[in-house]
Amino acid sequence: MRRNRGFVPSHEPLRANPHLNIRKELTTGPFSFLNPTRAHYTHSSFSHPLTGQSLNPDATIATPPSNNPDATTTTSDDVEKFNTPTSDEQLASDVEFKWRSRDNRKGRHALVVTPAKDDDSAKYITPKYTHTLRATARGIWAMCTQFPYWDVSWLVATVFTLGSVIWCINGSFVWLPDVAPSSEFPTEILQGGGITAFIGATVFEIGSVLLMVEAVNENRTGCFGWALEQALEGGRIRLLPSKNECSHHHTNKKNFVGKGTVKKGDTALSSASSEASANVHTDKAAHEDMKGRRTWQWFPSTHELMTHHLRDIGFLACLAQMFGASVFWISGFTALPGINNVMSQGLLDGIYWTPQVVGGMGFVVSGTLFMLETQKRWFRPALSVLGWHIGFWNLIGAIGFTLSGALGPDYLNSGAQYEAGLATFWGSWAFLIGSLIQWYECLDTHPVEEKGKGE
Repeated sequence: MRRNRGFVPSHEPLRANPHLNIRKELTTGPFSFLNPTRAHYTHSSFSHPLTGQSLNPDATIATPPSNNPDATTTTSDDVEKFNTPTSDEQLASDVEFKWRSRDNRKGRHALVVTPAKDDDSAKYITPKYTHTLRATARGIWAMCTQFPYWDVSWLVATVFTLGSVIWCINGSFVWLPDVAPSSEFPTEILQGGGITAFIGATVFEIGSVLLMVEAVNENRTGCFGWALEQALEGGRIRLLPSKNECSHHHTNKKNFVGKGTVKKGDTALSSASSEASANVHTDKAAHEDMKGRRTWQWFPSTHELMTHHLRDIGFLACLAQMFGASVFWISGFTALPGINNVMSQGLLDGIYWTPQVVGGMGFVVSGTLFMLETQKRWFRPALSVLGWHIGFWNLIGAIGFTLSGALGPDYLNSGAQYEAGLATFWGSWAFLIGSLIQWYECLDTHPVEEKGKGE
Protein backbone atom coordinates (compact mmCIF):
# COMPACT_ATOMS: atom_id res chain seq x y z
CA MET A 1 0.00 0.00 0.00
CA ARG A 2 1.20 3.50 -0.79
CA ARG A 3 2.44 5.41 2.23
CA ASN A 4 0.00 8.28 1.70
CA ARG A 5 -3.01 5.93 1.82
CA GLY A 6 -2.62 4.82 5.42
CA PHE A 7 -1.04 5.76 8.73
CA VAL A 8 1.70 3.94 10.59
CA PRO A 9 -0.16 2.51 13.64
CA SER A 10 1.98 4.43 16.14
CA HIS A 11 1.20 7.72 14.38
CA GLU A 12 -2.44 7.28 13.46
CA PRO A 13 -4.28 10.40 14.66
CA LEU A 14 -7.25 10.12 17.01
CA ARG A 15 -6.50 6.46 17.70
CA ALA A 16 -7.10 7.10 21.41
CA ASN A 17 -10.70 8.14 20.86
CA PRO A 18 -12.92 5.03 20.75
CA HIS A 19 -15.85 6.96 19.28
CA LEU A 20 -14.10 8.08 16.09
CA ASN A 21 -13.99 5.77 13.07
CA ILE A 22 -11.60 6.56 10.24
CA ARG A 23 -12.83 6.42 6.64
CA LYS A 24 -9.80 4.75 5.16
CA GLU A 25 -10.86 5.40 1.57
CA LEU A 26 -10.53 9.16 2.19
CA THR A 27 -7.08 9.01 3.79
CA THR A 28 -4.68 10.61 1.33
CA GLY A 29 -1.79 12.99 0.67
CA PRO A 30 -0.22 14.70 -2.35
CA PHE A 31 2.70 12.25 -2.72
CA SER A 32 2.63 8.47 -2.48
CA PHE A 33 6.03 8.26 -0.74
CA LEU A 34 5.13 10.68 2.08
CA ASN A 35 2.79 10.46 5.08
CA PRO A 36 -0.93 11.17 4.68
CA THR A 37 -1.87 14.80 5.16
CA ARG A 38 -5.64 14.36 5.61
CA ALA A 39 -8.20 11.89 6.91
CA HIS A 40 -11.95 11.83 7.58
CA TYR A 41 -13.65 10.45 10.69
CA THR A 42 -17.22 9.72 11.69
CA HIS A 43 -18.38 9.80 15.31
CA SER A 44 -20.22 6.75 16.66
CA SER A 45 -21.22 7.92 20.14
CA PHE A 46 -24.77 8.78 19.18
CA SER A 47 -27.30 7.70 16.61
CA HIS A 48 -26.16 6.99 13.10
CA PRO A 49 -27.49 9.76 10.82
CA LEU A 50 -29.07 7.25 8.43
CA THR A 51 -30.31 4.37 10.57
CA GLY A 52 -31.05 6.27 13.78
CA GLN A 53 -29.67 3.31 15.77
CA SER A 54 -27.31 4.01 18.64
CA LEU A 55 -23.81 2.76 17.97
CA ASN A 56 -22.69 3.20 21.56
CA PRO A 57 -24.50 0.78 23.89
CA ASP A 58 -23.01 2.49 26.96
CA ALA A 59 -24.41 5.91 26.09
CA THR A 60 -27.15 7.22 28.32
CA ILE A 61 -29.52 9.96 27.22
CA ALA A 62 -30.28 12.85 29.53
CA THR A 63 -33.03 15.43 29.38
CA PRO A 64 -32.47 19.16 29.08
CA PRO A 65 -33.25 21.37 32.07
CA SER A 66 -36.68 22.95 32.20
CA ASN A 67 -37.16 26.68 31.72
CA ASN A 68 -39.05 26.64 35.00
CA PRO A 69 -36.59 26.10 37.89
CA ASP A 70 -39.38 24.72 40.07
CA ALA A 71 -40.48 22.13 37.56
CA THR A 72 -39.71 18.49 38.28
CA THR A 73 -40.23 17.26 34.72
CA THR A 74 -39.11 18.40 31.34
CA THR A 75 -41.80 19.71 29.02
CA SER A 76 -42.06 19.22 25.29
CA ASP A 77 -41.31 22.94 24.89
CA ASP A 78 -37.96 22.43 26.61
CA VAL A 79 -37.09 19.59 24.28
CA GLU A 80 -38.20 21.56 21.24
CA LYS A 81 -36.10 24.52 22.34
CA PHE A 82 -33.06 22.29 22.75
CA ASN A 83 -33.59 20.83 19.27
CA THR A 84 -33.93 24.27 17.66
CA PRO A 85 -30.73 25.95 16.37
CA THR A 86 -29.80 29.43 17.56
CA SER A 87 -28.94 32.30 15.23
CA ASP A 88 -25.32 31.11 15.16
CA GLU A 89 -26.22 27.49 14.38
CA GLN A 90 -27.60 25.46 11.51
CA LEU A 91 -29.26 22.11 10.89
CA ALA A 92 -27.24 19.30 9.32
CA SER A 93 -28.05 15.83 8.07
CA ASP A 94 -24.51 14.50 8.49
CA VAL A 95 -21.19 15.58 10.00
CA GLU A 96 -17.61 14.38 9.71
CA PHE A 97 -14.37 15.39 11.35
CA LYS A 98 -11.57 16.27 8.95
CA TRP A 99 -8.02 15.77 10.21
CA ARG A 100 -5.31 17.65 8.34
CA SER A 101 -1.63 17.59 9.23
CA ARG A 102 -1.37 21.38 9.10
CA ASP A 103 -4.48 21.83 11.24
CA ASN A 104 -3.03 19.37 13.74
CA ARG A 105 0.14 21.45 14.11
CA LYS A 106 -1.89 24.63 14.49
CA GLY A 107 -4.38 23.23 17.03
CA ARG A 108 -7.37 23.36 14.66
CA HIS A 109 -10.38 21.00 14.44
CA ALA A 110 -12.22 21.06 11.10
CA LEU A 111 -15.82 19.92 10.88
CA VAL A 112 -17.41 18.94 7.54
CA VAL A 113 -21.18 19.46 7.46
CA THR A 114 -23.84 18.19 5.07
CA PRO A 115 -26.67 20.73 5.28
CA ALA A 116 -30.15 19.40 6.01
CA LYS A 117 -32.69 19.68 3.20
CA ASP A 118 -35.58 19.84 5.65
CA ASP A 119 -36.38 19.38 9.35
CA ASP A 120 -36.99 15.66 8.95
CA SER A 121 -33.47 15.02 7.65
CA ALA A 122 -31.83 17.24 10.30
CA LYS A 123 -30.03 14.97 12.76
CA TYR A 124 -27.44 17.47 13.96
CA ILE A 125 -27.14 21.09 15.07
CA THR A 126 -23.75 22.63 14.23
CA PRO A 127 -22.18 26.09 14.22
CA LYS A 128 -22.59 27.99 10.97
CA TYR A 129 -19.93 27.89 8.28
CA THR A 130 -16.79 29.85 9.10
CA HIS A 131 -16.10 31.05 5.55
CA THR A 132 -18.87 33.68 5.57
CA LEU A 133 -18.25 37.44 5.70
CA ARG A 134 -19.67 37.61 9.22
CA ALA A 135 -17.39 34.82 10.46
CA THR A 136 -14.41 36.44 8.73
CA ALA A 137 -15.15 39.75 10.42
CA ARG A 138 -15.24 37.95 13.77
CA GLY A 139 -11.88 36.39 12.99
CA ILE A 140 -10.35 39.76 12.16
CA TRP A 141 -11.76 41.18 15.38
CA ALA A 142 -10.23 38.27 17.28
CA MET A 143 -6.83 39.20 15.82
CA CYS A 144 -7.23 42.63 17.46
CA THR A 145 -8.50 41.41 20.82
CA GLN A 146 -6.98 37.98 21.51
CA PHE A 147 -3.30 37.62 22.44
CA PRO A 148 -2.54 33.96 23.35
CA TYR A 149 1.17 34.52 23.97
CA TRP A 150 1.49 30.96 25.31
CA ASP A 151 0.46 29.51 21.94
CA VAL A 152 3.48 28.73 19.74
CA SER A 153 1.34 28.92 16.57
CA TRP A 154 0.22 32.45 17.48
CA LEU A 155 3.83 33.40 18.18
CA VAL A 156 4.91 32.01 14.81
CA ALA A 157 2.26 34.07 13.02
CA THR A 158 2.88 37.32 14.90
CA VAL A 159 6.68 37.05 14.69
CA PHE A 160 6.53 36.55 10.92
CA THR A 161 4.06 39.44 10.67
CA LEU A 162 6.49 41.69 12.56
CA GLY A 163 9.37 40.53 10.37
CA SER A 164 7.34 41.18 7.22
CA VAL A 165 6.49 44.72 8.36
CA ILE A 166 10.20 45.37 8.89
CA TRP A 167 10.95 44.04 5.41
CA CYS A 168 8.24 46.30 3.94
CA ILE A 169 10.05 49.25 5.53
CA ASN A 170 13.32 47.91 4.12
CA GLY A 171 11.74 47.62 0.67
CA SER A 172 10.73 51.28 0.86
CA PHE A 173 14.29 52.30 1.78
CA VAL A 174 15.90 50.44 -1.12
CA TRP A 175 13.30 51.04 -3.84
CA LEU A 176 11.80 54.52 -3.29
CA PRO A 177 15.07 56.36 -4.08
CA ASP A 178 14.82 54.95 -7.62
CA VAL A 179 11.15 55.92 -7.96
CA ALA A 180 11.26 59.30 -6.21
CA PRO A 181 14.88 60.49 -5.96
CA SER A 182 13.77 63.68 -4.21
CA SER A 183 12.56 61.62 -1.24
CA GLU A 184 15.98 60.09 -0.59
CA PHE A 185 17.85 61.16 2.53
CA PRO A 186 21.59 60.67 3.18
CA THR A 187 22.64 57.06 3.89
CA GLU A 188 19.01 55.90 3.37
CA ILE A 189 20.00 52.73 1.54
CA LEU A 190 23.16 51.99 3.54
CA GLN A 191 21.89 52.64 7.04
CA GLY A 192 18.11 52.52 6.69
CA GLY A 193 18.19 49.56 4.32
CA GLY A 194 21.10 47.80 6.02
CA ILE A 195 19.83 48.00 9.59
CA THR A 196 16.26 46.99 8.71
CA ALA A 197 17.61 44.09 6.63
CA PHE A 198 19.54 42.80 9.64
CA ILE A 199 16.60 43.18 12.01
CA GLY A 200 14.17 41.65 9.51
CA ALA A 201 16.43 38.68 8.82
CA THR A 202 16.89 38.11 12.57
CA VAL A 203 13.14 38.19 13.22
CA PHE A 204 12.58 35.72 10.36
CA GLU A 205 15.19 33.44 11.91
CA ILE A 206 13.41 33.55 15.26
CA GLY A 207 10.11 32.78 13.55
CA SER A 208 11.68 29.83 11.74
CA VAL A 209 13.01 28.40 15.01
CA LEU A 210 9.51 28.63 16.51
CA LEU A 211 8.11 27.00 13.37
CA MET A 212 10.46 24.03 13.84
CA VAL A 213 9.55 23.76 17.53
CA GLU A 214 5.88 23.67 16.49
CA ALA A 215 6.55 20.95 13.90
CA VAL A 216 8.60 18.73 16.21
CA ASN A 217 5.99 18.97 18.96
CA GLU A 218 2.91 18.20 16.88
CA ASN A 219 0.02 16.43 18.61
CA ARG A 220 0.64 12.75 17.80
CA THR A 221 -2.73 11.50 19.05
CA GLY A 222 -4.81 14.07 17.23
CA CYS A 223 -7.64 15.94 18.90
CA PHE A 224 -11.38 15.87 18.22
CA GLY A 225 -12.00 19.19 19.93
CA TRP A 226 -15.82 19.09 19.78
CA ALA A 227 -18.43 18.34 22.45
CA LEU A 228 -21.60 16.46 21.51
CA GLU A 229 -24.90 16.99 23.31
CA GLN A 230 -28.22 15.18 22.90
CA ALA A 231 -31.43 15.95 24.75
CA LEU A 232 -33.46 12.76 24.32
CA GLU A 233 -32.90 9.46 22.58
CA GLY A 234 -33.60 10.02 18.90
CA GLY A 235 -33.27 13.79 19.34
CA ARG A 236 -30.86 16.02 17.49
CA ILE A 237 -27.18 16.08 18.38
CA ARG A 238 -25.61 19.48 19.01
CA LEU A 239 -21.91 19.95 18.28
CA LEU A 240 -20.08 22.65 20.22
CA PRO A 241 -16.43 23.77 20.12
CA SER A 242 -14.69 22.44 23.22
CA LYS A 243 -11.39 24.18 23.83
CA ASN A 244 -11.37 23.17 27.49
CA GLU A 245 -11.23 19.52 26.51
CA CYS A 246 -8.71 19.98 23.68
CA SER A 247 -5.55 17.88 24.01
CA HIS A 248 -3.51 20.24 21.83
CA HIS A 249 -0.87 22.20 23.71
CA HIS A 250 -2.13 25.47 22.20
CA THR A 251 -4.86 25.95 24.82
CA ASN A 252 -2.64 25.32 27.85
CA LYS A 253 -1.49 28.62 29.34
CA LYS A 254 0.93 26.83 31.65
CA ASN A 255 3.36 25.64 29.00
CA PHE A 256 4.85 26.81 25.70
CA VAL A 257 4.38 23.53 23.86
CA GLY A 258 3.79 19.99 25.10
CA LYS A 259 0.83 19.17 27.32
CA GLY A 260 -2.75 20.07 26.48
CA THR A 261 -5.45 21.09 28.94
CA VAL A 262 -7.56 17.93 28.72
CA LYS A 263 -8.35 16.63 32.20
CA LYS A 264 -8.07 13.15 33.55
CA GLY A 265 -11.28 11.25 33.86
CA ASP A 266 -13.72 8.93 32.23
CA THR A 267 -13.41 8.93 28.45
CA ALA A 268 -17.03 8.11 27.72
CA LEU A 269 -19.33 10.67 29.26
CA SER A 270 -19.07 13.93 31.14
CA SER A 271 -21.40 16.78 32.07
CA ALA A 272 -21.58 19.86 29.87
CA SER A 273 -21.82 22.09 32.95
CA SER A 274 -22.99 22.02 36.53
CA GLU A 275 -26.47 23.06 35.43
CA ALA A 276 -26.91 21.30 32.08
CA SER A 277 -27.66 17.62 31.97
CA ALA A 278 -26.93 16.93 28.28
CA ASN A 279 -24.28 14.37 27.57
CA VAL A 280 -20.89 15.52 26.32
CA HIS A 281 -18.39 13.24 24.61
CA THR A 282 -14.76 14.30 24.30
CA ASP A 283 -11.41 12.76 23.52
CA LYS A 284 -10.01 12.63 27.03
CA ALA A 285 -8.47 9.30 26.11
CA ALA A 286 -5.81 11.32 24.34
CA HIS A 287 -4.49 12.25 27.79
CA GLU A 288 -3.87 8.61 28.61
CA ASP A 289 -2.17 8.06 25.28
CA MET A 290 0.23 10.93 25.99
CA LYS A 291 1.41 9.42 29.27
CA GLY A 292 5.05 8.43 29.14
CA ARG A 293 5.88 10.83 26.34
CA ARG A 294 8.16 13.80 26.77
CA THR A 295 5.96 16.88 27.07
CA TRP A 296 8.03 18.71 24.48
CA GLN A 297 11.39 18.53 22.74
CA TRP A 298 13.89 20.67 20.89
CA PHE A 299 14.90 17.89 18.51
CA PRO A 300 13.26 14.61 17.54
CA SER A 301 15.04 11.32 18.18
CA THR A 302 16.93 9.74 15.30
CA HIS A 303 14.29 7.03 15.06
CA GLU A 304 11.44 9.55 14.90
CA LEU A 305 13.34 11.65 12.39
CA MET A 306 13.97 8.75 10.01
CA THR A 307 10.64 6.94 10.35
CA HIS A 308 8.23 9.86 10.62
CA HIS A 309 9.45 13.45 10.31
CA LEU A 310 11.43 13.06 7.08
CA ARG A 311 8.30 11.52 5.55
CA ASP A 312 6.12 14.39 6.75
CA ILE A 313 5.67 17.14 4.16
CA GLY A 314 4.87 19.75 6.82
CA PHE A 315 8.10 19.02 8.68
CA LEU A 316 10.05 19.19 5.42
CA ALA A 317 8.49 22.58 4.69
CA CYS A 318 9.50 23.87 8.13
CA LEU A 319 13.00 22.46 7.64
CA ALA A 320 13.34 24.24 4.29
CA GLN A 321 12.13 27.47 5.92
CA MET A 322 14.69 27.08 8.71
CA PHE A 323 17.49 26.44 6.22
CA GLY A 324 16.47 29.39 4.07
CA ALA A 325 16.18 31.78 7.02
CA SER A 326 19.57 30.71 8.42
CA VAL A 327 21.37 31.27 5.12
CA PHE A 328 19.43 34.47 4.45
CA TRP A 329 20.52 35.83 7.84
CA ILE A 330 24.07 36.01 6.49
CA SER A 331 22.87 38.61 3.99
CA GLY A 332 21.14 40.51 6.77
CA PHE A 333 24.34 40.59 8.79
CA THR A 334 26.55 41.65 5.88
CA ALA A 335 24.03 44.39 5.01
CA LEU A 336 24.95 46.32 8.16
CA PRO A 337 26.78 49.63 7.65
CA GLY A 338 30.44 49.23 8.47
CA ILE A 339 30.41 45.81 6.82
CA ASN A 340 28.54 46.24 3.56
CA ASN A 341 30.26 49.49 2.53
CA VAL A 342 33.84 48.25 3.07
CA MET A 343 33.67 45.01 1.08
CA SER A 344 34.87 44.55 -2.47
CA GLN A 345 32.40 43.68 -5.20
CA GLY A 346 33.62 40.09 -5.31
CA LEU A 347 33.15 39.74 -1.57
CA LEU A 348 29.70 41.33 -1.77
CA ASP A 349 28.72 38.86 -4.47
CA GLY A 350 29.94 35.95 -2.35
CA ILE A 351 28.62 36.70 1.15
CA TYR A 352 25.88 39.26 0.56
CA TRP A 353 24.07 38.54 -2.71
CA THR A 354 24.63 34.78 -2.92
CA PRO A 355 23.08 34.03 0.52
CA GLN A 356 20.03 36.01 -0.61
CA VAL A 357 19.63 33.73 -3.61
CA VAL A 358 20.28 30.50 -1.68
CA GLY A 359 18.13 31.57 1.29
CA GLY A 360 15.39 32.76 -1.07
CA MET A 361 15.37 29.35 -2.76
CA GLY A 362 14.88 27.77 0.66
CA PHE A 363 11.84 30.01 1.09
CA VAL A 364 10.60 28.97 -2.38
CA VAL A 365 10.80 25.28 -1.44
CA SER A 366 9.11 25.94 1.89
CA GLY A 367 6.22 27.89 0.39
CA THR A 368 5.70 25.27 -2.29
CA LEU A 369 5.63 22.42 0.24
CA PHE A 370 3.20 24.27 2.50
CA MET A 371 0.86 24.66 -0.48
CA LEU A 372 1.18 21.01 -1.45
CA GLU A 373 0.55 19.85 2.12
CA THR A 374 -3.01 21.15 1.96
CA GLN A 375 -3.81 19.58 -1.44
CA LYS A 376 -5.45 16.23 -2.15
CA ARG A 377 -3.28 15.84 -5.23
CA TRP A 378 -0.03 17.61 -6.08
CA PHE A 379 -1.61 19.15 -9.19
CA ARG A 380 -4.92 20.27 -7.63
CA PRO A 381 -4.84 23.61 -5.72
CA ALA A 382 -6.75 23.72 -2.43
CA LEU A 383 -8.23 27.18 -2.88
CA SER A 384 -10.68 26.76 0.00
CA VAL A 385 -7.97 26.06 2.60
CA LEU A 386 -6.33 28.93 4.47
CA GLY A 387 -3.03 27.06 4.65
CA TRP A 388 -2.84 26.91 0.87
CA HIS A 389 -3.08 30.70 0.59
CA ILE A 390 -0.43 31.11 3.29
CA GLY A 391 1.94 28.92 1.30
CA PHE A 392 1.03 30.72 -1.93
CA TRP A 393 1.80 34.21 -0.65
CA ASN A 394 4.97 33.00 1.03
CA LEU A 395 6.01 31.52 -2.31
CA ILE A 396 5.41 34.86 -4.04
CA GLY A 397 7.45 36.62 -1.36
CA ALA A 398 10.23 34.05 -1.70
CA ILE A 399 10.39 34.59 -5.45
CA GLY A 400 10.72 38.33 -4.85
CA PHE A 401 13.59 37.92 -2.39
CA THR A 402 15.35 35.46 -4.72
CA LEU A 403 15.03 37.80 -7.69
CA SER A 404 16.41 40.66 -5.62
CA GLY A 405 19.52 38.67 -4.80
CA ALA A 406 19.91 37.48 -8.39
CA LEU A 407 19.63 40.99 -9.92
CA GLY A 408 21.57 42.85 -7.24
CA PRO A 409 25.14 42.04 -8.41
CA ASP A 410 24.55 43.78 -11.78
CA TYR A 411 25.67 47.15 -10.40
CA LEU A 412 26.14 48.87 -13.78
CA ASN A 413 22.63 48.10 -15.00
CA SER A 414 20.19 50.70 -13.66
CA GLY A 415 17.24 48.61 -14.78
CA ALA A 416 18.48 45.59 -12.83
CA GLN A 417 19.00 47.71 -9.71
CA TYR A 418 15.50 49.12 -10.05
CA GLU A 419 13.99 45.65 -10.39
CA ALA A 420 16.07 44.32 -7.47
CA GLY A 421 14.69 46.99 -5.16
CA LEU A 422 11.18 46.51 -6.52
CA ALA A 423 11.38 42.74 -5.98
CA THR A 424 12.29 43.30 -2.34
CA PHE A 425 9.36 45.70 -2.01
CA TRP A 426 6.60 43.48 -3.46
CA GLY A 427 8.15 40.33 -1.98
CA SER A 428 7.93 41.88 1.49
CA TRP A 429 4.28 42.75 1.02
CA ALA A 430 3.54 39.21 -0.16
CA PHE A 431 5.16 37.83 3.01
CA LEU A 432 3.05 40.25 5.05
CA ILE A 433 -0.19 39.04 3.44
CA GLY A 434 0.76 35.41 4.09
CA SER A 435 1.67 36.17 7.71
CA LEU A 436 -1.62 37.98 8.37
CA ILE A 437 -3.58 35.03 6.97
CA GLN A 438 -1.55 32.73 9.21
CA TRP A 439 -2.41 34.94 12.19
CA TYR A 440 -6.09 34.66 11.30
CA GLU A 441 -5.74 30.89 10.83
CA CYS A 442 -4.24 30.20 14.25
CA LEU A 443 -7.22 31.87 15.99
CA ASP A 444 -9.81 30.09 13.84
CA THR A 445 -9.50 26.87 15.80
CA HIS A 446 -12.87 25.28 14.89
CA PRO A 447 -13.53 25.79 11.17
CA VAL A 448 -16.83 24.49 9.80
CA GLU A 449 -16.92 23.55 6.12
CA GLU A 450 -19.73 22.51 3.79
CA LYS A 451 -19.29 19.06 2.31
CA GLY A 452 -18.55 19.06 -1.41
CA LYS A 453 -17.64 22.76 -1.56
CA GLY A 454 -14.19 24.15 -2.30
CA GLU A 455 -11.77 21.22 -2.34
